[in-house]
Amino acid sequence: MSTGGKNIKRPILITAIVILCVVFCVSGGIVIFDTVRNVREDRAFDDLKKKLGPPAASSEAADIPDGAGEANTHADGENAEASAPESPAADPSAEEDISGRYDALYAENSDLFGWITVDGTKIDYPVMYTPDDPEYYLHRSFEKKYSSSGVPFMDGDCYEGCLNYIIFGHHMRNGTMFAALIDYRNEDFWKEHKTVKFDTLKVHGEYEIISAFYSQVYHVDETGVFRWYNYTDLTDEAVYNEYIENVKKASHYDTGVTAEYGDELLTLSTCGKDNIQRFVVVAKKVK
Repeated sequence: MSTGGKNIKRPILITAIVILCVVFCVSGGIVIFDTVRNVREDRAFDDLKKKLGPPAASSEAADIPDGAGEANTHADGENAEASAPESPAADPSAEEDISGRYDALYAENSDLFGWITVDGTKIDYPVMYTPDDPEYYLHRSFEKKYSSSGVPFMDGDCYEGCLNYIIFGHHMRNGTMFAALIDYRNEDFWKEHKTVKFDTLKVHGEYEIISAFYSQVYHVDETGVFRWYNYTDLTDEAVYNEYIENVKKASHYDTGVTAEYGDELLTLSTCGKDNIQRFVVVAKKVK
């Protein structure tokens, strides 16, 4: 009887081992596929960076005679002017003119709005703007092909002069895209990364962080909550002040920085632990 029992158990054991091997191979294959895909998508952004023109001049650079910079940035004449899109833009009188830096990329994809960078992190990406289909780049590459990481994109309700440009980006497990935003939950990280660089196609801009906090996408029936994602239009002073009051109140720590009505704001968002939770970083443009 014992021999018969062993004979019955042996096929079951073999079947279980085979199933485990199949599961292991499939899981391993998925991990390898995801890794290769992530590396390929990351390299694609590196290729985009190689097509950028010279960055904005450092504020510590030597003085340039009046008119010299204009002559250089408009060396292409009408071609540089023709490449400018009709999209939200910062006040060119407030920051450095970088006309031409993004012309090559804009020629490839006219959905390009600008470029966002946080020095010392992996955040160094183009920002797309498709108001008629705001989440178009949620899972599309700069070349408009399927991409798990997508491309950071601006809220479709943003417009020129709205005073708050809201930009979304994925929180990728490999640390790319907007994953580094989560690090702002730690005050020590903020102390080392207080500034966000955000260029439009013609204007270089730097933004000083005023708040960093966890939030979520609230159900339509919930009341008494702060829906930060609804504050794209801050042209009304009362609404503007309400937004600043709420982001300062929600912040994980006091940055000692605030904003006054009329200051241009930048709101960055990425996913937290699930599809509901969000981590938000708010900054104001440095004049």
